[in-house]
Amino acid sequence: MVVVMDVVRGSEEGRQLAGTLGAIAAGDRASMALLYKRTSAKLYGICLRVLGNEAEAEEVLQETYVTIWRKAAAYDAGRASPVTWLAVMARNKAIDRLRGRRAPTEDIDAALDIADDAPLAPELIDRARDGHRLADCLAELEEKSAAAIRAAFLDGLSYPDLAAREDVPLPTMKSWIRRGLLRLRGCLER
Repeated sequence: MVVVMDVVRGSEEGRQLAGTLGAIAAGDRASMALLYKRTSAKLYGICLRVLGNEAEAEEVLQETYVTIWRKAAAYDAGRASPVTWLAVMARNKAIDRLRGRRAPTEDIDAALDIADDAPLAPELIDRARDGHRLADCLAELEEKSAAAIRAAFLDGLSYPDLAAREDVPLPTMKSWIRRGLLRLRGCLER
């Protein structure tokens, strides 16, 4: 669900991040600061999940951004979204650090024993495509229904909370969401 949330919010955000990576490739330090501000929490979470150690995760995050600074020109929007590209880079750096924990005298095949439950890049790309499709279908809905669906299913608000927030009766809110979900299902089945 996290990937879908990023993409639903993120089609425009993805384009902005791609532009930011282009500016970084041209040496724009302000764009690097902006990229860090917008993505560091997510990339830190990936590093922390792989390493299980806050200090190491912070170090790997810093190494990741140094690599992004050097390799921003290598980003190819045709192959992956900016978030996917950044996430794969952070994950790979964390795995490299994890492998480096082992004594250097061990056989290199010992690295194969390190479990990696994270999804592979093709799966992340498929999820992103599904998310883009969902975002496109949500954009086709009436604004009230789309906003209510986003708030209920992506932000976790309850129907009563939504009804109170929009100052409408609970049955009205339920109708907005139900009609929206029916249209959304029809769009996704096309």
